[in-house]
Amino acid sequence: MRPPAAPPRRQPKLQAPITSSSAISTLSNPTLMPSGFCPSSEDLRAKNVVDEFFQLVKPTLGQIVRQKLSEGRKVTCRVLGVILEESSPEELQKQATVKSSVLDVLLEITKFCDLYLMERVIDDESERNVLLALENAGIFTSGGLVKDKVLFCSTEKGRTSFVRQLEPDWHIDTNPEIVSQLARFIKYQLHVSPVRPERSAANVFSSPSLEHFFGTV
Repeated sequence: MRPPAAPPRRQPKLQAPITSSSAISTLSNPTLMPSGFCPSSEDLRAKNVVDEFFQLVKPTLGQIVRQKLSEGRKVTCRVLGVILEESSPEELQKQATVKSSVLDVLLEITKFCDLYLMERVIDDESERNVLLALENAGIFTSGGLVKDKVLFCSTEKGRTSFVRQLEPDWHIDTNPEIVSQLARFIKYQLHVSPVRPERSAANVFSSPSLEHFFGTV
């Protein structure tokens, strides 16, 4: 007679190895550690490396600009109150001053967007003052903007007409009436206003300044 067959031996359950990502997750999140767990100095060093990595990997201004503009390739922008310190056409008769805080953002926009600047002016002297201010700020040399893309008109309707003809992905303005009129025709708009206005349409955003919209202030 054959002896009874021995019962089959149970294979021990294999534990899934801890992946590097789960280890990183555990190290970077103390709440995931088991109670009573005391990390070794090696674990702490690894956590510090992870923390430093996430602090170092911050998006560049160029990446922020592209993301905020939803990869839009054509942008129109009024000059007064957005690019310049001055806020009225009358002031431009005397001088024009580019806001230093807006330069970095403006130059990033010109790197990957077809940018058109526009403004209502009273006379030829105002046009010269605006162009000279932009030139002195280095916008024509450092950025991709050319003087032919700085447009002037004598009325607010003229600016609206410019925008309609150019059909940009984004228009940036300070005049709530123009923003409201263009909402049906332009994909996105940024309304620059020191006081947060009521949102006139789902495709209209607001910000105290251009640089504030891109988080550079």
